[in-house]
Amino acid sequence: MNRTVPLALLLSLAAPAIASADAIDDRQARQAERIERGRETGSITWIEGIKLRAEQNRIARTKAALEADGRLSRADRTRLAEMQTEAAKSIRSESRDGWHRLFGLPRFGK
Repeated sequence: MNRTVPLALLLSLAAPAIASADAIDDRQARQAERIERGRETGSITWIEGIKLRAEQNRIARTKAALEADGRLSRADRTRLAEMQTEAAKSIRSESRDGWHRLFGLPRFGK
């Protein structure tokens, strides 16, 4: 019984760190979907899509660099959350800026 309590305590402390890393990845995926949906509907132009995807790639590279030691600290998670918040603002701004792909023209580019 004595070994069960420390193990349960250890697992309960590790769970938030695991969940937060997953939350970062989930948010990245949702933002990528928003960019792609904007490209499909035409509310995000080809050039805007390139810029937004580059911002997503910067976040992913930063996350990989921060995880190089095997974990994300609270400060690391905060930094990534701030970067993702800025990316969300950029996506929102670009999709509502009035620049649209003309619907008669085909979509090209990634």
